[in-house]
Amino acid sequence: MSELDSWVSAVCAEFGLSPEIAPDAVLDVARDVAHGVNRPAAPMTTFLLGRAVESGVPVDVAARRISELAESWEYAETAADQQQPLSN
Repeated sequence: MSELDSWVSAVCAEFGLSPEIAPDAVLDVARDVAHGVNRPAAPMTTFLLGRAVESGVPVDVAARRISELAESWEYAETAADQQQPLSN
């Protein structure tokens, strides 16, 4: 069992959730949003993916729709204008 699988199982056990999730779909959505929108949007979007699934949308459908939205997202600012981490 991978470290990711162990972590997911532990979190599911903590909250009494079914461990039948699709980690690859969640990670793919996070990647697509981080690259297509911006990095800080990735964790919030994975939360929203969970909410969509909770409302009854199949995870693969919700993930595909979010990834398509991220791919078509038009930047309000250029990538260079997005907030960059502060350097020491």
